[in-house]
Amino acid sequence: MYLARVYVSLKSTVSDPQGQTIQGGLHQLGFDDVVSVRAGKYMEVSLDEDSEGEAASHIESMCERLLVNPVIEEYRYELTRVE
Repeated sequence: MYLARVYVSLKSTVSDPQGQTIQGGLHQLGFDDVVSVRAGKYMEVSLDEDSEGEAASHIESMCERLLVNPVIEEYRYELTRVE
């Protein structure tokens, strides 16, 4: 079994209104040293696979088909074998 930790973020060329709102809120709270904030998504997916290669193939397929909008988002993932 494998645990996939998937990190999804907007591409650097895409405006991030949520990140800008968070940055504004932090400034209002006195955190004036915050230069920028980019918001994203984090998901954990458990896969019942014996092979790391199969787990990687499946998580990439999930990202490309559902979890990520490839027009505006990019992703990375980490696989950890769990018992």
